[in-house]
Amino acid sequence: MKVFNLSLFFMVTLLVTGTIYSCKDDKQEIPWINLISENSLDGWNIKGGEATYQNKNGIIIGTTAANTPNTFLTTNEMYGDFIFEIDFKVDSTMNSGIQIRSNSLPYYQNGRVHGYQVEIDPSKRAWSGGIYDEGRRKWLNPLQDNPAAQNAFKQNEWNHYRVEAIGDTIKTWINGVPAAYLIDDKTASGFIGLQVHSIGKNKEKLGKQVMWKDAKILTENLTKYSKKSPLEPIVTKNNLTFNEKKSGWEMLWDGKTTKGWRGAKLDTFPEKGWIIENDELIVLASGGAESAAGGDIVTINDYSDFELQVDFKLTPGANSGIKYYVDTEINKGPGSSIGLEYQILDDALHPDAKLGSHEGSRTLASLYDLIKANPNKPIKPIGEWNTAHIKSINNNVEHWLNGVKVLEYKRGSDDFLKLVSESKYAKWPNFGVLDKGQILLQDHGDKVSFRNIKIRVPNVKKK
Repeated sequence: MKVFNLSLFFMVTLLVTGTIYSCKDDKQEIPWINLISENSLDGWNIKGGEATYQNKNGIIIGTTAANTPNTFLTTNEMYGDFIFEIDFKVDSTMNSGIQIRSNSLPYYQNGRVHGYQVEIDPSKRAWSGGIYDEGRRKWLNPLQDNPAAQNAFKQNEWNHYRVEAIGDTIKTWINGVPAAYLIDDKTASGFIGLQVHSIGKNKEKLGKQVMWKDAKILTENLTKYSKKSPLEPIVTKNNLTFNEKKSGWEMLWDGKTTKGWRGAKLDTFPEKGWIIENDELIVLASGGAESAAGGDIVTINDYSDFELQVDFKLTPGANSGIKYYVDTEINKGPGSSIGLEYQILDDALHPDAKLGSHEGSRTLASLYDLIKANPNKPIKPIGEWNTAHIKSINNNVEHWLNGVKVLEYKRGSDDFLKLVSESKYAKWPNFGVLDKGQILLQDHGDKVSFRNIKIRVPNVKKK
């Protein structure tokens, strides 16, 4: 019996030990990279404001400062696809967040940090784990419909985040509870940042702290370690964001049909030359001639004051445009309908970039043939999405490209009328000064894709 018990003891010990080592091996096989060292801020730098950061035994402590904007401690490394985990503890009176895929660029609001933020929100709203777009579109994935995640946050205690950013999909968990599930491809890579929020002149919040520890990241074999989320994703493509809905934006194209659009010289949508594919509205290549295949398309409605946003993607050497204050009755002959034009062009390859009545006035984002866009404009490479934004309020017009204003002018001013008189548009009476008109997407015989077409107007005037 003693021999049997001894043998049994060794067998049980072997099984238990083997199990322990097996679990240990399972944990060790996840190749986490630690982002916080034991006692320094090596690998990180401060951007934005003047709040302070220090590392005490592997815990990064951010402390508020008065009269300074949001401050961020950001990684030197840039990350695209990753899985990220971190623990944090925040003062119950403070708002904070963790930036992912974020950037600070000289041309964008003087280097302002912008990009996705995983919110830290100890307020009664309790949107910790939601996704905010810092410095751009604001809320993308709030948690008003996710009470489980709202209740998962632990006040005045350490909390744990898991963030998966793979392709166009971002998923978050707070203390193991699924929080956000967003599909959005605005930014593919950037730094990770720890935010100390601005407190302005609020003396009661001076010296308040946010703490982070155990930050780690995976950048390889992500599908192996990715987790499924039971949440329904929020998709931003061809949809309004949370804040856009609140601020009066409307979709000008539904992403699926031709509703609301027709051919500029037709009563219906063109039967050729345009396709809808992968939720994109695409004008097909047809040899580079102006309005010679399917032809331009225009909105059914007319618009007076408005803001318009359109994502567009060029192919090499392509030419197109977004026209506004268009009256399709003005030009019934060959070529495009007449209107003010936000030029869409491959400046590097298309010869039009070197032409125009005024030097440079046919380059990307210019007011075609009239006013040259700022040459320092931020252009994304051919094959990637750019965003055009046109504002026209009380005859004051602005062209924006990828969040940066590149030109402005006043319709009907002496300067404007002089430019028109010196251009190809001089022969068209009242060019550019109509009270209202349609919005047009141009067929210039080159393949160009459009999506996320949305508008905000004081009044929509229908024909």
